[in-house]
Amino acid sequence: MGSCSSHAASIPDLDDIRRETGFSQANLVRLHHRFRALDCNKKGYLCRMDLQQIGALAVNPLGDRIIDSFFPDGSHSVDFRGFVRVLAHFRPVEDEGTGIRDPKEPEPLNSRMNKLRFAFQLYDLDRDGKISRHEMLQVLRLMLGVQVTEEQLESIADRTVQEADEDGDGAVSFLEFAKTLEKMNVEQKMSIRILK
Repeated sequence: MGSCSSHAASIPDLDDIRRETGFSQANLVRLHHRFRALDCNKKGYLCRMDLQQIGALAVNPLGDRIIDSFFPDGSHSVDFRGFVRVLAHFRPVEDEGTGIRDPKEPEPLNSRMNKLRFAFQLYDLDRDGKISRHEMLQVLRLMLGVQVTEEQLESIADRTVQEADEDGDGAVSFLEFAKTLEKMNVEQKMSIRILK
């Protein structure tokens, strides 16, 4: 136990990060170990190449887009706080009863809406707040690859956008995206249970 608390003391702003992400101290210590292991050159930050070492991202068709989410606004490095902020979107939602959240507090990063926002930005490449047919087609190409023909991909993209596009502008807004997924258990599907 002593080594865990001594390691926790080496994590800058631990209490702030814990409040912001919802991770326990023990989880943050584990994530800090992982962060340091990925930081091969001991720079104190991670770059794109460091994250490409993660096997699960290497085989994920959206791996590059997930890695992009660690580097908002074109930055080239991510510190520990930024690293765990992204991972917090995948933190399972705990059944904490029906406690009422203080409206002055920010919505937890692992809330349904924040998980949906995270998923939406994986599709919205140009960050214009809409998923165009072209962006949908790009994601389908990544996910389905050579399993289907280009014609089939285009048909799927057209149908997907058409079904979700309620205002008829030819693209899917965040609200339309969220409505399309309202019956999906996003809280479970976008959770990684690696942290016990």
